[in-house]
Amino acid sequence: MSHSLFLLPGDGIGPEAMAEVVKIIDHMNEALGAGFVTEQGLVGGSAYDAHGAAISEDDMAKAMNADAVLFGAVGGPKWDAVPYDVRPEAGLLRLRKDLELFANLRPAICYPALANASSLKPELVEGLDILIVRELTGGVYFGEPKTITDLGNGQKRAIDTQVYDTYEIERISGVAFELARTRKNRVCSMEKRNVMKSGVLWNQVVTETHKAKFSDVVLDHMLADAGGMQLVRAPKQFDVIVTDNLFGDMLSDVAAMLTGSLGMLPSASLGAPDGKTGKRKALYEPVHGSAPDIAGKGIANPIAMIASFAMCLRYSFNKVEEADRLEKAIANVLDKGIRTGDIMAEGCTQVGTSEMGDAILAEFKALSA
Repeated sequence: MSHSLFLLPGDGIGPEAMAEVVKIIDHMNEALGAGFVTEQGLVGGSAYDAHGAAISEDDMAKAMNADAVLFGAVGGPKWDAVPYDVRPEAGLLRLRKDLELFANLRPAICYPALANASSLKPELVEGLDILIVRELTGGVYFGEPKTITDLGNGQKRAIDTQVYDTYEIERISGVAFELARTRKNRVCSMEKRNVMKSGVLWNQVVTETHKAKFSDVVLDHMLADAGGMQLVRAPKQFDVIVTDNLFGDMLSDVAAMLTGSLGMLPSASLGAPDGKTGKRKALYEPVHGSAPDIAGKGIANPIAMIASFAMCLRYSFNKVEEADRLEKAIANVLDKGIRTGDIMAEGCTQVGTSEMGDAILAEFKALSA
């Protein structure tokens, strides 16, 4: 059986990080008969330079037809002045919308070897394992109206609309409860019901969904601002956090920094299961951005990109053992003191992007032998 992967390296450090995943894919095909078939396209600034759009119609069609999409990063100062609707980030937003990727999974895992790299005390983050489930296709980022109006007399009014329907909250909370059952069986739902009507509905629907289908899972509710405070006060109290698009964007970045570096964390964006095959549309990407200041220098950390591929193995292809081995390979390399510059510590060996990828691949091969 073949598995189609559409690769969109993007801009900045995206192509460098993606190259390390390609090494692993090639090995899995050659040594393990994995059957991956890959194509590569353009997204973000590179697509704008080539096609005048953040993603071409041809590449969008390839993404729609693939079993999974691997995405690098987009953006950079080179494209700051391009029209808003074709800015690099518009490519990612279109992929999320057209593929109907409503569920964003962002794990925040602190490897024991990196506990001292966090800005928090090691005892607060060592062994940290949180999963943030963010609703990705609704809320204030997509709600209408979305306008800037000239009121005259030098005044303007900007409007963004926070909007959620019942079904959107039901399906994202269902994903969170299902995933919690595979972990520590706890979900914390975060919103702002004290000041936002959308938060009131969110709280009600999550509570009703829990009562109807998932009463075996422990459910707590927390205001999102209090949740942000608790993430930096006592993060290990959380297992699965479910929240909306806006708060999920912010809280997942807070959680990311608990681990020591944005260069460490992967993510998955999933659609609903197909009614016939049960397969989900899916896109996997590192949490870090395009980091244009270090692009082309060979020093970027590829771990988040490699870990995103591990999530792809797990959620799109049910290759759970291979995903476990790849994640273990990352941990083993870190235990040996091999570091890129962003996670460098005294007594460790600093390496570049390619060397880190090679070290992880070597460990993966050893674990697969």
